[in-house]
Amino acid sequence: MHMLYNSDSYAVVQIDMFGDEAGLSQAPAASLPLTRGGFEIVDKFARKELFIEGALAESFKEGVEALIETSPSVEEFDAYLERYAAMALQPVVMH
Repeated sequence: MHMLYNSDSYAVVQIDMFGDEAGLSQAPAASLPLTRGGFEIVDKFARKELFIEGALAESFKEGVEALIETSPSVEEFDAYLERYAAMALQPVVMH
């Protein structure tokens, strides 16, 4: 689990589940393709979260990488996350 982003509005955590059989656990997470896992996006104001995986997670990752190349402001990055956070239905609950 890797905290990728944390602002006043959003938090993004990457959750990777790689197999150990090929020594993948020794490689840096950024250099590996997502094999299993995805991204958890938390909308702090709406108090909802979304977990994305598969093709949607790959699309999200590509969009983030493209956005990073432009050196976005916090507001620009939050605007990108807002498009995904609109799909969040799961309430954030403290245990």
